[in-house]
Amino acid sequence: MRDIEEMLTLDERSGADFILSLRKQWAATVYPAFINEHQSSGVQVKTPQEGEVKLKKLSLYSWFSHLERIGQKMMWRLGSDVVFKNSDELLTQLGSPKNSGKGSLTLDPNLQLPKWYTDTDIHMQPGSFYSNDLSGYVYQFGARIVMLRDNDGYKFHKLFATTALPDLPKDARVVDIACGFGKSTRPLVGRYPGAEVIGVDLAAPGLKLAHAEAEADGVPIHFRQEDGRHVGLPDSSVDLVTGTMILHEMPQPAIIETIEEAARLLKPGGHIRFLEFQPTGDPVRDATVYEHAERNNEPYFRDLFATDLIALCERLGLKDAKWVAFDERADGLRPQGWPERTDWHFPWCVLQATKAA
Repeated sequence: MRDIEEMLTLDERSGADFILSLRKQWAATVYPAFINEHQSSGVQVKTPQEGEVKLKKLSLYSWFSHLERIGQKMMWRLGSDVVFKNSDELLTQLGSPKNSGKGSLTLDPNLQLPKWYTDTDIHMQPGSFYSNDLSGYVYQFGARIVMLRDNDGYKFHKLFATTALPDLPKDARVVDIACGFGKSTRPLVGRYPGAEVIGVDLAAPGLKLAHAEAEADGVPIHFRQEDGRHVGLPDSSVDLVTGTMILHEMPQPAIIETIEEAARLLKPGGHIRFLEFQPTGDPVRDATVYEHAERNNEPYFRDLFATDLIALCERLGLKDAKWVAFDERADGLRPQGWPERTDWHFPWCVLQATKAA
């Protein structure tokens, strides 16, 4: 199965390299310069909300905000152009996937997508993740640049799987909510050989791509088009429920329903692990994180921060609930907290809890 990047012309590859370099400079040069400007400005910021108002008066903050947004638009434009130019070959790959007999794909053409999901082009991807069969390819292309190539070979998600996930029985069942095009699900098979691994997502295009690639590589995963709030599995039938970068895309009621569904699915002694973001306690840093909601079309970003998931877990019988810092560049799960860094990056955190036995 040919990867989309194998189809790039020299000009297209140069364009992708430029966008990647722009994003790296935005994070490693523009953001530190903005922080230096703030530190020398005398502007006092006590809360992220106050920072969202005051920091906009600094000259470099406009550049910081603009470069993230314009870089994202450039990325989707290039990705869309490449994908649609090669649509015949890509659609053929999706329509006639190799059949290894190890995994499966179950689609639900009658699934009603939530309005909060369809109202916004999330991440500014035109048409979002669900609008046509090529959307999964476009999303995959963009995700590689957004992650600064740190997830090539599933490196980022392998780090999550190896450092943040618990040991499980050999015959375990694992459910990955909002699996997208499979980037978060594939490493689960390596972490739990012999387990039944299930990837659930709303968007059929990503599931089709995930299934085709998994079958081509002989990776046994069962992909299902379902709402993560209503998974078609029995109560107390799952050993581990995971999710990466999904809760912040939901309004608060949906966040709560997703955790409630995870609790329903878990066997006694089963675990949840959600890789997300949490405020750092630095009001300037956190203001730039909060405003990522506007810069990147993620309208429910703040809903995650406003939801007490620790208390929710406790009410649902999920014990030892806590957020644990995660370092995506090196250490993975990091109970001692985030390492010192000067570049702009997400404050990754893992929500972990265990269902009472």
